Amino acid sequence: MAAACAPALVLAQGVYPNRQITIVVGFSAGGSTDIVARLLADEMRRTWGQPVVIDNRPGAGGNIGAAIVAKAKPDGYTLLMGSVGPLAINASLYARMPYDNLKDFTPICLVVHVPNMLVVNPITMPVHSFAEFMALVKANPGKYFFASTGTGTSSHLSGEMLKTVAGVETTHVPYKGAVALNDLLAGDQVHFMFATIPSVIEFVRAGRLRALAVTSTSRSAAAPEIPTIAESGFPDFEASSWFGLLGPADLPRDITMKLQTELRRILNIPEIRDKLIQQGADPVASTPEEFGAYMRAETVKWAKVVKTSGARAD
Repeated sequence: MAAACAPALVLAQGVYPNRQITIVVGFSAGGSTDIVARLLADEMRRTWGQPVVIDNRPGAGGNIGAAIVAKAKPDGYTLLMGSVGPLAINASLYARMPYDNLKDFTPICLVVHVPNMLVVNPITMPVHSFAEFMALVKANPGKYFFASTGTGTSSHLSGEMLKTVAGVETTHVPYKGAVALNDLLAGDQVHFMFATIPSVIEFVRAGRLRALAVTSTSRSAAAPEIPTIAESGFPDFEASSWFGLLGPADLPRDITMKLQTELRRILNIPEIRDKLIQQGADPVASTPEEFGAYMRAETVKWAKVVKTSGARAD
C-alpha cells in the first residue's frame, strides 16, 4: 500500500524547489551575512525560476533567526544563512539557548570564510600601523573604546582576544548589528572596531576608516597590503568569521545535496568568486560533512575564548 502511494506523493510534492525559498538571516540588512546571502539568493533564483527571499530576523546575537529555522519544517523551503555567532560562539556565551547548534540543523555548505579587519577612525585615532596602534593603547589604558556588532560576536571576541594576548586595556561598546559602524564613522563614541571585511572595505578604500590588520592567518586578497595580527607579533592570533547555509534537522539528503551542488556551482562562477574575494570573503563550498565537522571544531575553539574573556550575553 505504501509503495502504491509513493508515486502520488512525489507527484503532489513536485520537484524541489517548486515554490518560494526563504533564507533567514539573523542579523540586520546590510551586514556581511546579509550581503553574502543576497548574492547567493540572486543566483539561486535565476537557476530555479522560484522566488528566493531574505528574511532578516536580528536579535540575541543571531539566535532569533537561527531558532526560527531550527523549528521549521525540514522541507528545504526555510533555510538559514548562519554564522560563527549563532552556530559556534553562542553555545557557550548564553546560559540558555533556544536550540542546540550541533543537533537542530542540517549543515548544507560552508560558504565563505570572512576575516575580521581592525579598523580605526583616522581622525580620533590617528595611527597608521598596528605597531602605532598598540603603542597608543598601551600608553593610554582605558582611554580607547571599541565597538562590536554585539556581545559575544566574532567582532567582540576578536577585541577581547587582543586584550588577553597583548595585555592592553580597552573598553567594549556593544551595538546591535551593523549600526556599530555609524558611531565608528562619526568618531565621537568609539575609536576602533574589529569588523568583517565586506562590511568595511568600501569605507577603507574611501579613506573614511583606516585598516591596520586582519585577523586571519594569511593576508586577505581584498587588501593584501594589510598585515595579519599573527605576523605582527602574535603568531597564534586567529579570529575569523564564516557563513554557511543550513536547514532544519532531518532535511532530506536529496534536498541537502541539491542545495549544496547549487552553492558549489555558484561559488565557482568567476564573477561571483571575484566579487566575494574583492569584498574580503574567501569562498569555500564545503560538503555537508565537512561543514558539520567544522562547526564542531569551532564550537570547542570559541568556548575557550569565551571562558578566558569572561564574556556573557546581555
